Amino acid sequence: MEIREKILADMKVAMREKDQVRLDTIRFLQAAIKYREIECRPNPMTVEDVMSVIKKLVKQRKESIEQFQAAQRQDLVDKENTEVKILESYLPAQMSREQVDALVDQVVAEVKATSIKDMGAVMKAAIAKSQGMADNKMLSEVIKTKLK
Repeated sequence: MEIREKILADMKVAMREKDQVRLDTIRFLQAAIKYREIECRPNPMTVEDVMSVIKKLVKQRKESIEQFQAAQRQDLVDKENTEVKILESYLPAQMSREQVDALVDQVVAEVKATSIKDMGAVMKAAIAKSQGMADNKMLSEVIKTKLK
């Protein structure tokens, strides 16, 4: 099942079960995808485009969580955490720290990177190899520690 079909099916299930948080999150996701689709015209939306929209929304939610924690608003933190879990269910399984370490070691060897100046090339190759299964922030941190 294509990702957009799965999102639509999940929205119908949320409506039937009267799960308002899930329904609101999925509707917001649908709107973001539709907006991205309009931006991409006349080219059709790809699965990568949909995944980038979902990742962007997850990143926004995580940043909001940090702000709400600083403001000591636990009710909003809980709501955002729930939304993050719902959105992450549409993403492929994320790589662990050990898997990211191994991937970065492999890419550093392939690119023959020796200093922090090579970080851009290593980052680009690592993102391509991870195929969206690694958090870019974690990738960046691991690459920085390896190239220092």
